[in-house]
Formats: sequence, C-alpha cells, structure tokens
Amino acid sequence: MLVNFTPMETRVALLENGVTQDVYIERAISRSIVGNIYAGKVVRIVPGMQAAFVDIGLERTSFIHVSDVIAGSSGHGREDKSIPPMKIADYLHDGKKIIVQATRDPLGTKGARVTMQLSVATRYLVLQPHNKHTGVSQRIDKPLEKTRLKQVLAQARASQSMDDSTGFVLRTAAEGIGFEQMSADMRFLYSVWASISRRAKAATTAELLYENLPLHLRAVRDLVRPSVEHILIDNSECLVALQGFCADHVPEVCSLLEHYTGEQPLFELHGVEDGIRCALDRTVELHCGGYLIFDETEAMTVIDVNTGSFVGKRNQDDALLKTNLEAAEVLARQVRLRNLGGIIIVDFINMEKSDHRRQVHDALKKFMQQDTALSEIAAFSKLGLIEISRKRTGDSLEGLLCEGCAVCHGRGVIKTAETVCYEIFRKVMSDARTCKNDKLILRVAEPVANRLLNEEATQFFDLQQSVGKIISVRVESSYSQEHFDLMPC
Repeated sequence: MLVNFTPMETRVALLENGVTQDVYIERAISRSIVGNIYAGKVVRIVPGMQAAFVDIGLERTSFIHVSDVIAGSSGHGREDKSIPPMKIADYLHDGKKIIVQATRDPLGTKGARVTMQLSVATRYLVLQPHNKHTGVSQRIDKPLEKTRLKQVLAQARASQSMDDSTGFVLRTAAEGIGFEQMSADMRFLYSVWASISRRAKAATTAELLYENLPLHLRAVRDLVRPSVEHILIDNSECLVALQGFCADHVPEVCSLLEHYTGEQPLFELHGVEDGIRCALDRTVELHCGGYLIFDETEAMTVIDVNTGSFVGKRNQDDALLKTNLEAAEVLARQVRLRNLGGIIIVDFINMEKSDHRRQVHDALKKFMQQDTALSEIAAFSKLGLIEISRKRTGDSLEGLLCEGCAVCHGRGVIKTAETVCYEIFRKVMSDARTCKNDKLILRVAEPVANRLLNEEATQFFDLQQSVGKIISVRVESSYSQEHFDLMPC
C-alpha cells in the first residue's frame, strides 16, 4: 500500500506484484460524504417514485428510497417479508425529522443517496443499530471459522452486559481474531453510537452528526489484509497520524508502516502515475497484441475486446481464446482501477466452442473476486456479450479527475473543416437575404480558414459572386474548429 499525502489531496494505491490494482483519491475541498451520518428533515415526498427528498444541510437535497426506510422503531425495513410492501407516505411526511447516513456522494445534478439503515464500522466489526441480525463477511468462506466468530461475538456481548437489540457484521479482517480484540472493537462502537444518539436528540436543524474517517485512516482500517506486506507513506505528519491511529485501533498494522524519504515521487517510483494515465485512456493494450476499448456513458460502460495484431501460432480458435483470457484479467483490473460502477457490458471476441466461452467466463469471475466492490456476472448472452453489475462506490476515476471537453462537449468527435465550410456557405446564403452590408467578416479557426482559401477557394469565390458580398476571412486562434462568426464589416 502506498500513501501519497498533501494538504490538498490524499491518494492511496494498492499494488500486487508491482502492478497497480486500486487507486483511491480524496481531495480536501471535496471530501466524500459516504458513511457520514446526518440529522435531516424530509422536504418532499414523491409517491410515484416511492422516495423522498431530505435536507441534510448540503447544497442539494439528498434522496431516500422506500427500501432504505426504517419503519417505526421496530427496525423492520422492506426486506422483512412478514410485513406488507411499504409505501413511502406511510412512514415519512414533509417536515419529519430523521437520522440518515450517506451511501452515495452527490453526482452531477443529483444529490446524495441516503439510508435510515445506519452502520458504524471498525477494523473487525460493523455495528447496525437498527438491525438485530449477526452476519459474517462472505469472504470468510470457512464454516467452522464463521461459527467460531459468532460464538466469540456472543461472548463479548455477554461479558459487557450488552443487549441484543443491535446487530453486528463481522468483517473480513476479523478472521482469526480472539475475544479481547472483539471486545475492544465492540466497546468502541457502542461509545461512538452513544455519542451519535446524544447529538441526534439535541439536533434542531439539519446537521452532521458523525463524519467518516479521512482516506488515509480508512485505508489502513478497511483495506489492509494479511497479504499486505508494506505501507509506504511519503509524508511525516501523515505517518505520525497513522501511527497513533493504528496504535489505538489496529496495532497489528503498526509494524507495516514505513516512511518513504526518497527523492523520486512515491507514485512515480512504483509506476502508479503510469497506471492512472493508462486508466484514463480509451484504449488499453494487451501483451498478446490485442487491445481493449473502454467507453463510459451515463447508462453503462461498454468494453470491446479486439485481437489487434495477434493471430496465433496454431489456429484461430486458440488465438481468440488466448486473447479473451488475457482480456478478462486486464479488464477486471481496469474496472477496479477506473472504479466503474453500474452496468458494464463486455463484448469479447466471438468464440465458436462452448468450452472456450466457459473458460473465459470462469476466468472473469475469478479475477473479479479480488474486487472489494460487490458485483454480479451474467453468463454469455446469445450475442456473445457478458453483463456485469458492479456496485457504485463513488465517481469513476475519469469522473473524478476529468471534465467534459469544452470543444466536443463529451461527444468525443468534432466536425471536420470541410463540414464547417459547408455550414458557413449555408449561413452566408441565409444571411445575405437580410444583410444590407456589402462587406462581411468571417472569423474562423485556422484549419477552416485554410480549407476555405485552398480546397474550397473556387466555391467560396462563386458564393461571394452569387450573393453579391465581399467576405474577409480572419483567423481566430481561440476558436475551436466548429466555431465561426459571420458579421457585417
């Protein structure tokens, strides 16, 4: 794990065998609110959407769906099959004060997504005050260990005379821990929840009750697993903060912390900057000669696999299988690195053999299992496509680091100089009917001016003769290729 810390921005990268697998970025002026708990007020019910808008003190109101509502004080939500389907208006009304937790940051013109199903996390446990259920991380796949952990949890709860009105989820990092570690985490969570409850009772307006940890602290709490061998930090203040946090909450991580003092920037030394640049490119090359094309849209992300220069040494079927298998590994890593969420459609190269399709599907599932975000992978469709549904965990890397192009406005293409010339011709013919001036000035970008005065020179001269106007062409260096102005002289 690499931690690059500045007062303006914190970046954390996870590397495996020298290859960047995940990158997390948090900026001081736009910190993520996911995990924050707020006292809020319902400002509008939308029965048609079975949702409501909630003021939590931010610029835009947040959004809550009926599935995220806690009904009364019983702790039952929509998932409880013993009660009839909920209607938002049965439980919320305009002006009602509720306690909510952010599950998704504001995105574009949309406000944050919030839930009434609250949770507070530590290294080993997640406290769920409105849910009596005890769960174990799906990544702990040993039945005996799951049973042991539940027994230790019950003992820790009993030893501290804590009732069973709240629920817990045992996190992946809890595998192998004992009674003392479990008890310490439990005591801490109860104290945090008691503090949140006191502040909630005293709150009279929409306000923040609990703020999630900053990125560098969350990273060592949530992302450090037994496979992590080193945590390199390039800032002494950040190192001191991490040492203090780890000593209090995750002492087993203290020995992994190392201060990086080299002259070369930490992310450059380990190739993370190159990994980020690659993750912002539309095309990703494969070692076999093939390549991937990534296209992000508002509705979904589409990934196209191409053979490129790879033709195989034996036969075409083997070549296609090899390309698709490598593509499965690379795209799984790129999905994590780019933090792509929602629906992802993968167009693998068409394979005739069902056994080859099965191998590629199994490989993709294997590589996606390393992802911390939940995902579902469907089988090959009749058209040879695979659909992946991955839980959104915030902006994609592109959405975080980039903005829409001011020239093409997100289209990814611009009109050719030839096309713009013909638009100018139509504009001249249209304006000539109403313009009384004999002389006009045409302001254009340099490629359009070159086209007008060279390839289109004859047509441009004939046009001026036809409309009875003299048109002077002026190059504007600040104009994009599609931009032009036609005005009287």
